[in-house]
Amino acid sequence: MSGRKGPIGFSDEQAALLESAARFCAEKSPIASVRGLIRDELGFDPAVFAEIGELGWLGVAIPEAYGGSGLEIAEVVPLAEQMGRRLLATPFVSTTLAAQAILAAGSEEQKQRVLPAIAAGAAATIALAEPHGDFDPRVIECRAIHSGEEIELAGAKVLVLDAAAAGWAVVSVNLEGRPALVLLDADALAATRPVREAVMDETRRAFRISLDGVKVPASALLAGGDAATAIARVELAGALLTAAEMCGAGFSCVDYTVEYLTTRKQFGRLIGSYQALKHPTVEAHLGMEQARSHLYAAAHTFERDRAGEIAVRMAKAQVGPALGFAADRAIQFHGGFGFTYECDAQLYRRHAIFGETRFGDARYHRERLADLVL
Repeated sequence: MSGRKGPIGFSDEQAALLESAARFCAEKSPIASVRGLIRDELGFDPAVFAEIGELGWLGVAIPEAYGGSGLEIAEVVPLAEQMGRRLLATPFVSTTLAAQAILAAGSEEQKQRVLPAIAAGAAATIALAEPHGDFDPRVIECRAIHSGEEIELAGAKVLVLDAAAAGWAVVSVNLEGRPALVLLDADALAATRPVREAVMDETRRAFRISLDGVKVPASALLAGGDAATAIARVELAGALLTAAEMCGAGFSCVDYTVEYLTTRKQFGRLIGSYQALKHPTVEAHLGMEQARSHLYAAAHTFERDRAGEIAVRMAKAQVGPALGFAADRAIQFHGGFGFTYECDAQLYRRHAIFGETRFGDARYHRERLADLVL
């Protein structure tokens, strides 16, 4: 396990993973591939995801006893950041979050059965969001009741990423008045009849699943830990990794803008020499630097309960507006071309909008922060 007692900074593991992830993502996800996968039904390259499994990245935050590396969520952050920087679409984050839910609430049998498969490269997902649109994962309208040796489910989940590719889904439900988590295998997940949703970020594949009439064995209940605590941990881990993806995308967006400003000429001058473009670009860069500082502070303190929660919510609240501003400026500075679908600035803006819907937007996290610090 890596230590977190010293000053905030990269651990040796984070630095090594950041370097290898930067090379891998640059090679596997050029912008042409990103655009090509938008038209693909699956939305990601299975061969690339298989390579991620072979590299051991899906097992980074899984204990060695279950086939993983025995590190922490902090070491997943540089991987997610580099994937966001290259807009690399895979079920990596959704699978990592499902593993965290099973670690926090699963029985020993469930951990032994599922986690080694995930560490070896199997995909999974998490289903917390519901049609009511409340970001708070404690607001659960999906229901579950005991029916003999089975549990009968009802309700719907939305924005379930990569449901078509997942071998398991961890679903939050209200079980007779208390929060619970249910582990759906591939057959049970198919019975939910996943329907692909149209989302702003077309590099993502999100699905609505219907739990009405779905029955699973009572053994599918994650009963090895407190479900409410597990849901809270998954929400924070999801916010942290989503912030990492958005942070990576933000720096790529700034680079994209700078490249254009230093090559495009107008009235005989590079347009980057004009203060009206130069100053907002610097502001966008500084916003992303601040967001990245918050991100790695949150990674550093993630396991520290209240301090970790405060840091994660600050990171997510910072990165959304920062990426949105950087992408807006990129669109504006590209002129008429910036408002066309062919301009890559559109991809970053869509990524920013969708990222705000994942595990709470800036306003939600600021409201939660007020309860924590005031």
